[in-house]
Parts: sequence; C-alpha cells; structure tokens
Amino acid sequence: MDGPTGANTQAAQLEALYAEMRPRSLYPLWEVLAALVTPTPRSPSQTHRWTYAEARAWLLRAGDLISAEQAERRVLILENPGLPGTSAVTPSLYAGLQLILPGEVAPCHRHTQCALRFVMEGSGATTSVDGEPAVMHPFDLVLTPNWQWHDHGNPSAGPMIWLDGLDIPTVRHFDASFAEKLDLPAHPPTAPAGDTAARYGHNLRPFRGSTAARRPAALPLFHYPHDSWRQSLLALAAAEAPDPHLGHALEFLNPADGGPIMPTIAAHVRHLPAGFTTLPRRATDGTVFVVVEGHGTAVVDGEETPLAERDILVVPSWRSLTLQAGSRLILFGYSDRAAQEKLGLFRESKAHNP
Repeated sequence: MDGPTGANTQAAQLEALYAEMRPRSLYPLWEVLAALVTPTPRSPSQTHRWTYAEARAWLLRAGDLISAEQAERRVLILENPGLPGTSAVTPSLYAGLQLILPGEVAPCHRHTQCALRFVMEGSGATTSVDGEPAVMHPFDLVLTPNWQWHDHGNPSAGPMIWLDGLDIPTVRHFDASFAEKLDLPAHPPTAPAGDTAARYGHNLRPFRGSTAARRPAALPLFHYPHDSWRQSLLALAAAEAPDPHLGHALEFLNPADGGPIMPTIAAHVRHLPAGFTTLPRRATDGTVFVVVEGHGTAVVDGEETPLAERDILVVPSWRSLTLQAGSRLILFGYSDRAAQEKLGLFRESKAHNP
C-alpha cells in the first residue's frame, strides 16, 4: 500500500475498524500513546495566585449568609483555573479557605480523606481530633488524618480563617471515599489541649501497648505550632548558608516513622534571606505555597508573580520555579510528594550555577 492511494486506503480501513470496535468499548492505543506516556509531565493545572485580602472579603460575605452548621464546612474552594469543575488545586490535591465565626461549631465528622489546616488569621479557636483540642494560632499547622473524628469550634471574639489542604482528588481517583457524621456537634473530650504534644512531640513516645499509648501508632502527632517551627527554621538560617535551590527548608515529620506528616501529603517551610534568589528547580509534586512572612517574587517558567504576606500560590508539576526574596521571606508549602515517593514517581531537576 505504497503511495497516496495506499495510505488513503489504510486510513479508511483503520477508521472503519475503529468504528466497528467503538460500540464494544475497544480503542487503539497507537492513536493515543503519545498523549498517555509523555516524555515529561504535562499537567493541565496552571500557576495561580490568590491574594488573601480579596478571598477574605468574599469569605466574610459568605459568613453573613450561611452558618457553619448549615454549611457543615463554610469553605471557599481554591480551584485551579486549568482544572475547571474539579474542585482541585492540582490534579491530586484540594485547597480551600474555611471560616469559623465567634461562637460557631463546625460539626464533628470523619472521612477517608487526609486533611491539614494552616491557620491564616485569628487565635483561640480549636480543632479537636478524636476529642483532644488543638488551640489554633496564626500559621499553626493542624492535621486531621483520615478516619479520625474532628470538629472545629471558635470560642474567641474574632473570626478564624485557615487554609484546608486535602487529598480529595487522590481519594476520588481511587474511588475510596467514605464519611460519617457524629450524632453530637462536638466529640466528647478525651484529653486536654497539648496532651498529644507532651506524649509524642519530643522524640519520645509511650511504650507501645501501654495504657498511655492512646493515639494511633502510625499518626500520633497532629499539632505543629508556628512558634516552634519558626524557631527551628530561623535557627537553621542562623547556622548555615541557604541551599541554592531551596533556601533554608525544613519538612514537617511524622514522629512515628520519620516520614511525611500523612500518607498522601507532605508539608514543609522555607526561609529566604532578604535579597536572596534561588536557582531554578523543577519537581513532579505540584505545590501549594502560603506566604507566612515578607514579600518577593515567584518566577514560574519565566513568568513573574508578586508575593505578599498570606498570598496563596500553586505551582504545578514540573514547572521551573525561582524564588526572589524582597525581604526575609518565609513560606509554607504542601504537596503530594508523600504519595509520589511511595509509588516511586517523585523526581526533581536542579539548574546549576552558570
């Protein structure tokens, strides 16, 4: 079948074959292989920044119209503009801003999705995990691991807002979503605030099998206060020069195994001295960043995005990221690196000094 006539005949015959197979849900791999197995990641998600002041204004308007009890969770979803209709910030992760007003309780439930809460504003509200409250302050990290009961209450005089980060798209991909509601608005108390940190937060743990070992063995710690992690990050910054690609960076650890904080989600913090610019770096884990302190610029595949305090930025998989610190810049970030490493998928690429 050489020549134009032969090629046309083959194309017509193939199209006829495809048409016959289609009702049987059979399709030719050779027509789509290049799009399925790509030489490098081609994420549909886009780099995007949400300014906190703007999102906060919309969230407070929602607070005037619907209660936390009515909504179950009063949250504005941060949906990636490249993933419309998915409620996803990256193909594997979810992000949203949650509001709890004074006197409100977000009722107790549990689900198979893993969740983190990074506090953006307010002090004194609590997230209770299996009946133990974590008293929340700005830039604290609080976890609600999968299938652990949790509720939120705000006895303070002001609004509490935090960033929710969950693996909803990952659980959806595996068709593994389960959820339950408790019959009570809040879980009955089981321990005072700080109890878990005292038992598991100092490179110590109760003897396994003893009555003191009350938290789940795989994920015992769930509160990482800002005061503690900032002190550790600044101590690192004072002790040595910044890494050329990351600045000073610390990962939040699960004390049970020294690994990421949850099975599917990893989280970390970074410090860049004023005037410091990182070398470009790519990684397969699309990352959601929060600006904790300072201001600067993120350059993603050559496009500049200004960063101010409390801005939220998503950087998709395998985009070249350079960070420029206009002042001392501290960032929090979370990604699906935990899941990627377990599956043998994680990769990174670092540019070298010219």
